[in-house]
Amino acid sequence: MKDNLPSLDEAVRILRTTRTRRAPKPPPPVNRQIAPLLKTLNERFEAYDTGAGRLKNRWAEIVGDTVARITEPLKVVRGKPGSKTPGTLELRVEGAYAAVIQHQNRVIIDRVNLFLGAGTVERLRLVQGPIQRAAKAAPPPPKRPLSAIEDLGLQESLKDVTDDRLKRELLKLGRAVLLKDKNTK
Repeated sequence: MKDNLPSLDEAVRILRTTRTRRAPKPPPPVNRQIAPLLKTLNERFEAYDTGAGRLKNRWAEIVGDTVARITEPLKVVRGKPGSKTPGTLELRVEGAYAAVIQHQNRVIIDRVNLFLGAGTVERLRLVQGPIQRAAKAAPPPPKRPLSAIEDLGLQESLKDVTDDRLKRELLKLGRAVLLKDKNTK
């Protein structure tokens, strides 16, 4: 049985004149599609985390103000699920301070394990980069002083007290109470 295949010249002519469709573009990787969602979920539930989320909230207390100004905990990478292998704490360190933090490696690990539990972290992984500064809380509004009339009224109510030391302390207490009442209104 003879195949009805085109000759070589006919095949070349067909290939030159026929346009083929381009292959469709593959969809973007899944991680690129869900990355924004994962980021918002991570920010929302970070406080419930058992690792770096808890560390971030109290980082300055754990390692001290000096180290906290130049480092930031990123994540605690643990071994396989269910295994008891200690994890690795990933720290972001500002620029050239990585060498300083490397020398304080053992102290930082000990303090983190004291906070998270013994044997939680065994190693540090340092990532150089800018750290996110925590926004400082606004200072409380200045307290309004007592008016002259209020202060005179307080002194008048204590005129019968003869002991000078007791009178001073009662004045101080009275002013504090009046200021508290005045500033809460």
